[in-house]
Amino acid sequence: MNVRDTLKINKAGHLEIGGKDCVALAARFGTPLYVMDEQYIRAMCRAYSQAIRTDYDGNGLVLYASKAFSCMAIYKIAQQEGIGIDVVSGGELYTACKAGFPADKICLHGNNKLYGELEDAVRCGVGLIVVDAYTELDKLDALCAKYGKKQAVLLRVNPGVEAHTHRFIQTAKTDSKFGFSIADGTAEKITVCALQKKNLLLKGYHCHIGSQIFEKQSFALAAEKMLAFMEVMRRKYSFTASVLNLGGGYGIWYAEGDERQSVSDYTQYLRTVIAAVKEKAEEYEFPKPYLLIEPGRSIVGEAGITLYTVGAIKEIPGVKKYVAVDGGMFENPRYALYQAKYTAVLANRAAEPATERVSIAGKCCESGDIVCADVDLPAAREGDILAVLSTGAYNYSMASNYNRNAVPPVVLVGGGRAEYIVKPQTYEDIVRNDVIPDFLR
Repeated sequence: MNVRDTLKINKAGHLEIGGKDCVALAARFGTPLYVMDEQYIRAMCRAYSQAIRTDYDGNGLVLYASKAFSCMAIYKIAQQEGIGIDVVSGGELYTACKAGFPADKICLHGNNKLYGELEDAVRCGVGLIVVDAYTELDKLDALCAKYGKKQAVLLRVNPGVEAHTHRFIQTAKTDSKFGFSIADGTAEKITVCALQKKNLLLKGYHCHIGSQIFEKQSFALAAEKMLAFMEVMRRKYSFTASVLNLGGGYGIWYAEGDERQSVSDYTQYLRTVIAAVKEKAEEYEFPKPYLLIEPGRSIVGEAGITLYTVGAIKEIPGVKKYVAVDGGMFENPRYALYQAKYTAVLANRAAEPATERVSIAGKCCESGDIVCADVDLPAAREGDILAVLSTGAYNYSMASNYNRNAVPPVVLVGGGRAEYIVKPQTYEDIVRNDVIPDFLR
């Protein structure tokens, strides 16, 4: 196995990531353990930024999608790489500000932003807020009046492009909680409303067609539909949108059947989008908009792995073999949610051939607690170190304390170093906010 230079089998026959032996990482930091590859993250940031510089004259910005993986260290990397970020909650915004990330490169999303979240965004001076409701326009306009500010906004628009992905992560269907539809006229109506707000500066539009998409033409079609809509708004209302955010959703490799791509291959998604934007802008004689993209999952997804220690092994003759690990749906709920597929490797025996097909079970008291199903491994033994690949996105960020299990720590590896970027939770952390009221004493 040689997935890339920074994820490979070393001379000891062990899985290695970022120059660090996974068996040694497990011994030093314990398991379960999230491990993130700094070099890969930076390479992805640079590849996307380079595509905007070379193919679009630098007239745009990469926004790292925080929901994929949020912590202060990832924001520091984004800042060092000169990219922006998008946030979807007050907690993500607070984390970014705590890390010292420049507010003018922050874009706030959300279909139901709380009043306090909007207020925090206005007060700290975020660069853009993506509006997704009429009431939000009203609240935001009043907040800006209160603080004597003018806030730049985009409108979330649904272009009606249905991408081939899991139904729960399609966001541009006609029936979606996100955005205003071009087809039914609501996108036009919210545009008219936004233009009338005294304290808001409507800059343009945002769309996002879904996640884990491999069809490049889906993104091109969305771009074409958005430019066509923007041209209609120019003709009817003399509004020339200057900013277009085309979201993200570029698919990554999880398991057999997914397209395996190099870092440079991912830029082809963006180049496809850029080509469509330039073509339509020329066709309509429309000023090329400032282009924003949000490739969160593809920046961190394949950069991350999760390490476990194998525990109980149970074989049901003629049915299935379960290999249990010390993690589970509390630190990776994606199988339970989406029946997500993963690739697993015995990190301490990575060079050995697979001899059996098993399902990796978690330790939660839940029948559906499966980390990954039907994976091929050498015959596992208690104490083996198991690595599940491509867990950098939506794993730590979706983790919970289900069954009062501790959320695992996160370690960043790179440049010969391995250090915590999220420290381990303790049982004391779990009970920290518990209170026994007086009437129970």
